[in-house]
Amino acid sequence: MDGTPTYLRFAIFLAVLILFIGLEARFPARNRVMARWARWRINLSLSVLGSLTGGLASPILAVSVAALAADHQWGAFHQIDAPAWLEILLAVIILDFVIWAQHVTFHYVPALWRLHKVHHTDRDLDATSGVRFHPVEIGVSLIWKALAILALGPAVIAVIIFEIALNASAIFTHANISLPPRIDRVARTFFVTPDMHRVHHSVVERETNTNFGFNLSIWDRLFRTYTPEASGELTLGLSDHQTDRPAQLLASLILPFQGKTR
Repeated sequence: MDGTPTYLRFAIFLAVLILFIGLEARFPARNRVMARWARWRINLSLSVLGSLTGGLASPILAVSVAALAADHQWGAFHQIDAPAWLEILLAVIILDFVIWAQHVTFHYVPALWRLHKVHHTDRDLDATSGVRFHPVEIGVSLIWKALAILALGPAVIAVIIFEIALNASAIFTHANISLPPRIDRVARTFFVTPDMHRVHHSVVERETNTNFGFNLSIWDRLFRTYTPEASGELTLGLSDHQTDRPAQLLASLILPFQGKTR
C-alpha cells in the first residue's frame, strides 16, 4: 500500500504537537525544572531515532500488518460477520487495551523497564515527553502491536484511526497543561487527562506503577491501577535520576545498559 496513512499520521502528529506546545506556553500547569531547549532537543532527537527504527522495521508496521492480515483473512475479526462500524469501534477499543497491557508489561519486566525508564527520566513533562522513547523500545512496541493485529485482524481503517488517536493522546496526556477541575473530573471518567497521567511520572514508585493508560482510562479503573492524585507534592522523573543527564542524548541512549533495574 502507498504511504498515505504514514503522511496523514505525521501531519496530524505535527499539528497536535505544535498546538499543545503553544497551549503550554500560554497556560503552563507547572514551572519547569530543566531548560526547555535542552529537553526538547533530546526528546525530539529520540523521536527521530525511533522513527528510523520504524522505517527499518517497515514490514511490521501496524498498517502494513493490518493489510497483510486482510489479504490472507487472518485474525478474529475476519472470522465473524458484524457491521463495519462495530468492528472498527471494537478494534480501536481492544487495541487501546493492548497498548495499556504493553505499558504495564514494560514496568514489571526488568529488561523492558530498562528501556522504558528512559521515558520516565524526564524531570519535566510537556508535549515532547510524549515522543521520548528509547529507539529499542519503539522496535519492541512495533513487534507487540504487530502480533496483536495479526491475532485480531482489524480493518486497515481501524488501525489508522487507532494510530492517529494514540499519537495525539500521547502528546495531550504529557502536555504541561491542566483542564479546569470540573471538566477534568468528568473527562477522566472515560479518558486519560494530563493531570491523571502526570501522577504516573511521580518519583514515588507506587504512583509510577499506576495510571498506565494513554487514551482510555477505563482499564486502570477496571484493573485497580488508578490513582486520582499524588499523595504529596509531585516530583517528576525517577528518584535516582534527578540530574541533568536525562537531557543528554548519549546518556539517554546508553541508560538501559547501565546499572541495576529498579
